[in-house]
Amino acid sequence: MDILKTVITIIFVIDCIALSAIILLQEGKSDGLGTIGGAADTYWGHNKGRSMEGTLVKVTRVVAVLFLLFAVILNLGVFN
Repeated sequence: MDILKTVITIIFVIDCIALSAIILLQEGKSDGLGTIGGAADTYWGHNKGRSMEGTLVKVTRVVAVLFLLFAVILNLGVFN
């Protein structure tokens, strides 16, 4: 059981570092003054899900779910 706990802890630490890096790579959600003139209604705005930013959002969701899953597993008390 100690080996399994060590492996899960290492994966959890890697997941924490990855989550921090992915969040820092994302741009802010504020559109600034561009929303007043309709500048946010561009081709880039409509296809944001297919862009790098959209991919980062999807990856962030997956890594965050893994973070919560590993946190719960490590705190269940099974490894004590």
